[in-house]
Amino acid sequence: MTLIFGHRGAAGTRPENTMISFKEAIRLGADGIELDVHLSKDHIPVVIHDETLDRTTNGSGFVKDYSADEIVRLDASWKFEEYKEEARIPLLKEVLEWASASAEPFIINIELKNNMIEYSGLEEKVINLVKQFELDERVILSSFNHSSMVLALKTEPRIETALLYTDGIYKPYDYARRAGARAIHPLMRTVKNELIDLSRENSISVRPFTVNDEKEMHMLFEWESDGFFTDYPGKAIEIKKSIK
Repeated sequence: MTLIFGHRGAAGTRPENTMISFKEAIRLGADGIELDVHLSKDHIPVVIHDETLDRTTNGSGFVKDYSADEIVRLDASWKFEEYKEEARIPLLKEVLEWASASAEPFIINIELKNNMIEYSGLEEKVINLVKQFELDERVILSSFNHSSMVLALKTEPRIETALLYTDGIYKPYDYARRAGARAIHPLMRTVKNELIDLSRENSISVRPFTVNDEKEMHMLFEWESDGFFTDYPGKAIEIKKSIK
């Protein structure tokens, strides 16, 4: 079954990486959400994609230079000004608390954004929060920093890890297996049906990103990809229903 993950929530129609975006993706029927995590100045995991505040908030500068209290007060409505009163950067704790209380369980893919800035202790802090809310079986940890995923696996083997990449890797299923990962999350343009078949034979899940094109969605459903990430989960769900 091909699972649909709301990329940064429902980022095509709501301010990305905000609670209203995550809630919209789940309301539409997504199987899971994807979010990004950095550490604040006071070492608290906060949910935002970029290393800096400039693109998606009314703040500026690096996330790491602001306290969590300062960050959560910023306007994160970005290009969706109609949500100006609601859109804020959430703490990871806030998202996991909401997810743990949900009537319908869904998957949370947490991308650790430590490929450009090395946040000391990020893996442990995120894992501790996941365990606090007993979400071990519903969380996937992913990163472009593959050494970080090896460390995460050593810290807590029960939580699934996935390796993100944008350029072709030779036999990525073998590479993932050596790193102890259960999945690869490749850029869509690097994905072929053969990759999905060979990964499946090697017990490695394939979940491409970021899939917003309807033809590509149809293709992934046809190839029976394990899942994919999209800014438009509503569109993906409609296509999935039409195929059934």
